[in-house]
Amino acid sequence: MTEPVERPVLAAVAGRRSWSKVTDVAPSDAELLEVLGAAGRVADHSALRPWRVITLRGDDRVKLGRALAKAEGDSKPSTKPLRAPLLLAVVVSVKKSKVPAWEQEAVAAGVAHMVSLLLDDAGWGVFWRTGGATRAKAVRKAHGLKKGEELLGWLYVGGKPGNARTGRRKTINAKAHLSSMP
Repeated sequence: MTEPVERPVLAAVAGRRSWSKVTDVAPSDAELLEVLGAAGRVADHSALRPWRVITLRGDDRVKLGRALAKAEGDSKPSTKPLRAPLLLAVVVSVKKSKVPAWEQEAVAAGVAHMVSLLLDDAGWGVFWRTGGATRAKAVRKAHGLKKGEELLGWLYVGGKPGNARTGRRKTINAKAHLSSMP
């Protein structure tokens, strides 16, 4: 009789969920470096590593709230960045290469998702926020983005609340998303 094979990566991916509410604890920079080192192993045509991550803690989040308000034409700073103790701004840094920009953006998005998965597996709550403001001039300036860089969004990171429901998301109907070449 064959022993069942343990598949921890499959279990981690299947158990991942977004945590829109988190506590005020967050991973250290040392923990982030370990996660980024692993996340950087995503498929990357020509090994360009066309991405970087900016940490926002403390007053950095207030600065982002002001930039979001400016981008959205509001006079009052947005409180959205204060919903987590740590925000990770995921930036695509497009390199001059034969590799098209869209493919480089896909790499950066892959890194963002991998970071989210790794942090979730390490016990942290993560929620990926995007929106039109990611491309706004005030938000670009607040993050110090350079020419050829675009913000893909922020990973809001904090502790998983103890009283939160830990139910799994519904499994997708994979058959609806898989087909053969016509």
